[in-house]
Formats: sequence, structure tokens, C-alpha cells
Amino acid sequence: MDKHETENERNAVENYSHYFLGSIIISDKGGHKFIIDGQQRLTSLTLLLIHIYRNLDDEQQKGQISELIFSQKFGKRSFNLDVEERTPCMDALFTGKTYDENGETESVSNILHRYQDIEEHFPEDLMGDSLPYFADWLIENVHLVEITAYSDADAYTIFETMNDRGLSLTPTDMLKGYLLANITEPKLRNEASQVWRRHVAKLKEIGKEEDSDAIKSWLRSQHAQTIRERKSGAKPKDFDLIGTEFHRWIRDHEEDLGLSKNVDFANFIKDNFAFYSKWYESVRKASETLTDGLEAIHFNAQNNFTLQYPVLLAPLQRTDSEAQINIKLRIVATFLDILITRRIWNSRSIDYSTMQYAMFLVMRDIRNKTAEELSEILKDRLDAEEETFASNDRFQLHGMNGRQIHRLLARITEYVETQSGRPSHYKEYMQRRGKNGYEVEHIWANHPERHTDEFSHPADFAEYRNRIGGLLLLPKSFNASYNDLPYAKKLDHYYGQNLLAQSLHEKAYKHDPGFHKFLEASKLSFKPHSEFKKADLDARQKLYRKLAEQIWNPERLLEDI
Repeated sequence: MDKHETENERNAVENYSHYFLGSIIISDKGGHKFIIDGQQRLTSLTLLLIHIYRNLDDEQQKGQISELIFSQKFGKRSFNLDVEERTPCMDALFTGKTYDENGETESVSNILHRYQDIEEHFPEDLMGDSLPYFADWLIENVHLVEITAYSDADAYTIFETMNDRGLSLTPTDMLKGYLLANITEPKLRNEASQVWRRHVAKLKEIGKEEDSDAIKSWLRSQHAQTIRERKSGAKPKDFDLIGTEFHRWIRDHEEDLGLSKNVDFANFIKDNFAFYSKWYESVRKASETLTDGLEAIHFNAQNNFTLQYPVLLAPLQRTDSEAQINIKLRIVATFLDILITRRIWNSRSIDYSTMQYAMFLVMRDIRNKTAEELSEILKDRLDAEEETFASNDRFQLHGMNGRQIHRLLARITEYVETQSGRPSHYKEYMQRRGKNGYEVEHIWANHPERHTDEFSHPADFAEYRNRIGGLLLLPKSFNASYNDLPYAKKLDHYYGQNLLAQSLHEKAYKHDPGFHKFLEASKLSFKPHSEFKKADLDARQKLYRKLAEQIWNPERLLEDI
């Protein structure tokens, strides 16, 4: 989509660029249409339309959107993508009602979670006044081609033919061809080709696009000197061009990259590509699974922060030992973890478009630095940040940050327990699905009438109730059984849960030497709460902030130095 300017008239969208979403194959049997190929795309498109519909204010445009989602006859709603088992779930999403996925099929469960993904990752700069423009662009400028056959046999023949034509060459293929073509010595070319194939195969084991992503991360981390200026009409520069056509970018920068002789092209593959693809593979694996010493990489990945990979590679040098590299990775990942969490706490976006310019500057500043230089540069950056955890004493749960709050509570709960000598249950706390999943629990049940002595209006109560100090992370089964009870009746049950929940109860402060040792060392103001009034929530809000300041302390960047 073109760079949208808020001062544009709505009809300017007509001149925005168009996007082809591909083709769908339909079998038309007696006037009833069955999707042979394209159901996943149409489902995703329908979920996106529902999200847009629910956030639009213009009733006329909402009507236009709704016609793409469902039709109505005799007062009954029928979704245009009509799958009977999905109808109650789709209806709940469209109307904004809650929907219990327990006992549902995997297909229905996937739809619920993909809609949550859209809610969480939909760009903030497309919301508000920009949303009607985006809706117009999506409806008018995004195109699908429908191919209709009049028998299943013909439809599947079309499907097989379209998918048996062979794939076009990717930028990775074209880069390989260009580099090898410039190695005229057969032995060198064969060696370089084997190195290339070996590393690309390992990357593709992680994911089918990982070879391309690894090359982009490597080139950006080591060679991008410029980035598109943040103004209308600015031209793409190194960072941007590497992201879209790195094979052409390398060809255009042969001299800068030192590529002139036979051996230069061979070494570009055997040394540079091999080294950075190996470490890209390593950090990608750490992003998928908690890895000792590199946990922050996993935490950043859970926040969908894909920009971390070129930043992680930036300070690495081929002369570094494995131990030095792991220290550098730990420092950079911890810096990003702290930066991301502070932004979340202050309700700032961490999406790609918002963060890419800042991450380019960080990447350029830390390129090829020693661990000592790295820790100093990144700590200074954090110390210079105006927004910290103290900047927002009203941090709370709202419609767009449910998963982020869940992750924060998992980190805080795990920290309290492990610092008190208990084993880590972080993986369990991060599970959201199934009967063993965890949910965000409000300490105050949603009954403003119980709190009229302190809140004269339900809206004031709701704002306070959603503050992070009034939240816990507890099993779904607990929420189902006790969520609606008054605090006095839930308190004893909290004592049977994780240590953060137990700390509300006076028994938690008796006969637990590990917890006592943690309290003494941390100087945190934990205390039991026999009742949970406004002042009690304020105290917990402050406690959680202090916990966050300890967990995400910039001094951690100096631990390895």
C-alpha cells in the first residue's frame, strides 16, 4: 500500500497502488460454489474484514464491509464463506461476543487464534482516521481472480496444472547464480557451491523463507549504510533495497563489498555467508526454544520482534570466539528485551514500521564492536530513554494488549518464583490454549456495584480494575470456578496458586525461607492483603512496577563484562 497521508481526500485512494492476492479455484455444481483452492486466503481475508468492520465508525462503510462478510435472508445471517461448524464462532467474532473454545475443533480454535493475531499485529498507524482509507483500498485495489470449473474433476485438473509449473527463481537463487558465475576456477566454484547448499539446506529446515531472511539480516547487519528518509516521497536506500532485492543490491555494490577477483566471490560465500548464516540459524533456534543464556532472544520473538535478527548479528566478527559471540548476543538481546518491554509498558508500538528506523541506527552504531563497547553503547541508549517503567503508573489491560500483558505477568511470576528458589514454570504460564492453559485473572470481579464506596461510576471502576497491579496469571480452571467471587472468598484459593498470587495471603510470609531471602535481597514491598481496596491495588501496582525495574534493569548489560 502507498504511503498514506492523513490530509488526502478519500478519493485519493483510487490512485494508490494495486495488489494482486492470487487466484482461487471454484467448483460450481448446480449453482452451489465449492472452494477447491484458496479457502485459507478467503478465511484470512474474512477475519481481516471483521476486524475492520468492528473498528469503523462510518455506518455506511460498515454496511459495505458487512456485505463482503455475510448475507442476510429472513432475519438469518449466512456467512459468505459458509462452513457450518464455524458459524457460531464467526458470529461471535462479528458481533464482538466472547466465545469459549473449549471442546471446539482445531479448525474453529485456529480461527479464534488467527483473529487474535490480527487484533494484536494490525498496524496502529492504520487505525483511527486512517482506517476508512485502508478499508477503501482493501475493497477497491486488492484483487483476486476467480477460476470457475463446472465439475470437481476439471477443478482439480486446473489446480494440479497451476501448481506443477515449477517455481520462479527466488532472490536467493539469483544471488547464488550471480556469485558462482563470477568464480571461474572450477575447484573454487565447487567448494563455494557446496558451502552454499549446505547452509541453505539448514536454514530451510527452520522455514521455507529462512534462507532469504538470513541473507537480508546478514547484509543489513554488516553493510547497510543508509535507510529511506522518514518523509513523503523519499527513495529506498540500502536497508530497504536489501529487504526487497538483495541480489541486485550486491551486484550494484561490488566495489564497496570488495568483490573484484575470483577469490573474492568465493570467500564472500565460504567465509562471510557461511559465518553469518550459521549464527543466524543459531539465533533463530534460540528464538523458538528457551536457550540457556540466550533466553531474551526467545522473549523478543514472542513479542514478534523480527527486527532483532540483523541487530543481533551486527556486532559479530569472524575473528570472535564462540564465547565472545554468545556474550555479544546476550547483551544485544537483553537490550532489546528491556527496550521492547518499556515501550509496551508505556503503550508504545513495537511493530516493524515503527521500529525499523531506530533499529537501523542501533545496528549501525554497534557494528563490529567489542562486548565492552557494546554494553556501554546500549546501556547509554537505555539511560537516555525518557520513557521508563516509572513513566506510566497506570499501565493496564485493554483490548489490544491482552497477549502482551499475559507475557509480562508470566515473566514477573516466573521471576518471583525463581528468585525465591523455586523451579521455573515459564513454559506452563505461557500456554494459553487447552484445559491446562493460563489466563489473566482480575483480582476484582466485574461487579462495580461491590465497590460503590470507592468508585462513583462504573467506568472509573473498570479503569482501575484493569491496571496491572490488579491482575494475576492463573489456570483457566481457576478462572472458571472462582473468577466471579468477591476477593474475600478468593483469597484462600489464591494461596494454592503461583507465588505471585500466594503473596496476597498472609500464609505466604510464614515458613518459606526462599521467599524471605528474596524479599530481603530485593527490598521489594511485598505484603499480604486481607482485603483488596483501591489503596491495596495501588500498592500492588507500585510493587509490579518495582519488579519490572528489577527484571528489566539496564545494569544487566554489564553482567558479562
